Amino acid sequence: MNELDDGPKADGRRQLPLLQPADAGPSRFKRSGVRSRHLRAHVLVAGWAGLALLAATAQGTLPVARWLAVHLFLLGAATTAIVVWTEHFAVAMLHAGLPDQRLGAVRLAGVNLSVAGVLTGVWAELPVLTVTACAGLVAAVTAHLFVLVRMGRGALGGRLAPIAAYYRTAAAALVVGAVLGGLLATGAAGAHGQSGLRLAHIHVTLLGWIGLPVLGTLFMLWPTVLGVRMHEATTTTARRVLVCTGGGLAVAVTGLAADLRWAAVAGLAAYAAGLAVTARLLTATVRRGRSPVSVAAAWSLAASAAWLVAGVAFDLVLLATRSETAAQDGVDALVPLILLGFVAQVLVGALTYLLPIVLSSGPKERAGLRAVLERGWAPRLAALDLAVALLVLPLPAPAATAGTVLAAAAALSFLVLVVAVLGHRGRPDEPSRTPVLLGTAAAVVVTVLAVLVAGSGGTGGGSDVAAGQGGGGVATTTRTVAVSLGNMRITPSRIEVAKGTALRLKVTNRDAQRHDLKIDGGPATALLSDGRSRTLDLGTVTADRKGWCTVPGHRAAGMTLDIVVKGGTGSGATGTDDMAGMDGMHSGAHGRSGDSTGSTPGTGPDLAAGFSHGWQPRSAALPAAPVATVHKVELHAVRRTVEVAPGVKQEMWTFGGTAPGPTLRGKVGDVFEVTLVNDDPTMGHGIDFHAGSLAPDKPMRTIQPGERLVYRFRADRSGAWLYHCSTMPMLQHIGNGMYGAVIIDPPGLAKADHEYVLVSSELFLGTPGSTAQVAKMRQDTPDAWMFNGVAAQYDKAPLSVRAGDRVRFWVVAAGPNDGIAFHVVGTVFDTVYKEGAYLLRPGGAGGSQALDLSAAQGGFVETVFPGAGHYAFVDHDMRHAEAGAHGVVEVR
Repeated sequence: MNELDDGPKADGRRQLPLLQPADAGPSRFKRSGVRSRHLRAHVLVAGWAGLALLAATAQGTLPVARWLAVHLFLLGAATTAIVVWTEHFAVAMLHAGLPDQRLGAVRLAGVNLSVAGVLTGVWAELPVLTVTACAGLVAAVTAHLFVLVRMGRGALGGRLAPIAAYYRTAAAALVVGAVLGGLLATGAAGAHGQSGLRLAHIHVTLLGWIGLPVLGTLFMLWPTVLGVRMHEATTTTARRVLVCTGGGLAVAVTGLAADLRWAAVAGLAAYAAGLAVTARLLTATVRRGRSPVSVAAAWSLAASAAWLVAGVAFDLVLLATRSETAAQDGVDALVPLILLGFVAQVLVGALTYLLPIVLSSGPKERAGLRAVLERGWAPRLAALDLAVALLVLPLPAPAATAGTVLAAAAALSFLVLVVAVLGHRGRPDEPSRTPVLLGTAAAVVVTVLAVLVAGSGGTGGGSDVAAGQGGGGVATTTRTVAVSLGNMRITPSRIEVAKGTALRLKVTNRDAQRHDLKIDGGPATALLSDGRSRTLDLGTVTADRKGWCTVPGHRAAGMTLDIVVKGGTGSGATGTDDMAGMDGMHSGAHGRSGDSTGSTPGTGPDLAAGFSHGWQPRSAALPAAPVATVHKVELHAVRRTVEVAPGVKQEMWTFGGTAPGPTLRGKVGDVFEVTLVNDDPTMGHGIDFHAGSLAPDKPMRTIQPGERLVYRFRADRSGAWLYHCSTMPMLQHIGNGMYGAVIIDPPGLAKADHEYVLVSSELFLGTPGSTAQVAKMRQDTPDAWMFNGVAAQYDKAPLSVRAGDRVRFWVVAAGPNDGIAFHVVGTVFDTVYKEGAYLLRPGGAGGSQALDLSAAQGGFVETVFPGAGHYAFVDHDMRHAEAGAHGVVEVR
């Protein structure tokens, strides 16, 4: 016999007092203080869920509003319910003493006040309040964890005592989730850490704080609903499953936060293995030929477990196979899956089973109440499960709308049945539980609706309406303007409206790159992929407004919008302006960052200063071409902070961690297989090799963070070639360091004593992508010019040769704007090779004084140094030479 059974019931079934509300269990749960606490908890749960529905309905799917709606439920309703009921269940399972209810009320109040502070702080952008509230939530949940741990000390325990460990682990998960959430909400994680910490936060919250207590409770709830004894392996299995799920979740969250993708995959695989073991045990518990106590409850619980398994499997595939950006989008779909498919169905199943037991006074009445709750259970269950599938799968917007309608219908029909059942007055010897249980049922239904409204805009190409800040007064005109994003432009770039107009912008990205639109002091869209749309509601417009794309560098590149208010009011009409979009040139996505002023044009670094301690110059020596005819190279697009001038450090966008990237060398006919890996966590990059001849559509496409592509080309022509990032705006990507050289030897190239490669470029100081930096790029007013990515580095670290040595200088002009007139003071070039052709060969009467190259051109020159000394090499445009394009050859 199940040790928690209280003996046979009149209808032959065995029931668990543990699973009944607090005032229906052992005598200690009948105390009015306990009952009052549970009543307050259910009121709070229903209240939080109602606010979630209100926020979602009022604000649509604006990112902050969606965040608020989801967190009102998860952090407000779910947290309140879990804190109360895990403590309740732990007392019964451990056969422990009842905790001090006054302190319990304080903990519950602390949780809810902290939650309110977090939500208010994030919504109102009050970081001090957010941090303080997060600290309060951590303290309250830590106190709850302490109570759960203390219960186990000296308690009688029992077969189900291991399940209390699920509740303790879940509390620890919420502490971690609150810390991560605080870092994300306040921006303390930094731009580079946001994506990984967000994934870690989602997983530790959904799979830890929400998933673990429900999973643990299923070990006792499932056999009870089936009306059978627990499987003999339940206790052992529960312990093993917690090791897999809890330990795996810890590894997964650590891996996500530390950007260790495969550690995260391994941890999530362990979590999935724990679910598989649980599913096997629950399946083995089913007894053929014996109908469950409640067929509807059993099927709801089975469906919820199936959705959890499906969600974790989907999550595992995402993390293992997709880029971080794609994983972010996919993981967002787990929210409705977990909340509707898993949690909501667990609650529906539990209420279907519990309400008849709690409200009835005998077997006949219990059977009647159960019959009411099970009316139409199969269509309701099918509708809810179909709704989850429609909301989660990447289907067009109408499918999500249909899912919303189905789920709402299923939820409301269940609420109608619950209200009918709760009309029962209760047992004669006990007070009515209608307020408590009605609160629970209402919270379930409101939760379903809140999640639906908050999540319905997350799929397909639908619109999200984001509320703006009105300028006061009553709008007499409602106007909707279609706005297109693409080709580094916002179209239209200027919108004129009459004062008092209620303005809406239907924003559509028509570019292969992702863009967004932010209105100054108003709403903003999410980052939109190609073809996605959102609607911004600016409210009543009474003053000029500005808008822009917040992707780094896009505002400076021209993605701006002016909303100009003309005098007078509108005529009271409602109108729509449709504007055609523009196709993008290249695909890609950039992360968000703030603009920075950088340095003032016309001022540059102090080239006479010393470099930092430990600085090493970039070697200009060019190794001989490899013997192999197929060259396999892996280049990682990554941000690096490097010293770009004496004592001046700056973040650069690089190939392989250096600017310029590695120099590649081969012979005519060689094949280059270059694997580009985008390790930049916040923006897309591509690559373009001038040395190859092939259609650019696929090999030069932009890849998102975490993705890779293989770029294969045959070098059919000799020369000194440029390669660079192919992502728009290329001016910024090249100007911030994403360039390099490919050297393809001409046939029969003679041997030289020394070969050097010098890639010339301009230096633009300032935050990459900032308005000030981009202005300098567009106006061609760099802070310095340089060879091989560092101004004046070869003044401090001269190139070294011997007198009489023949030296070959390969030169590539990377720009992005300026070319070069390469000259070595004190020598004459006897060989000049420019853009694939010899202009001068040794042995002739003529000589050359400079190799002139426009941006993106290349070649080489040769000379023999006549004697010992120091020979300067410069860009003979003296503005460039005096501003860093200068070096020394030391001849011994």
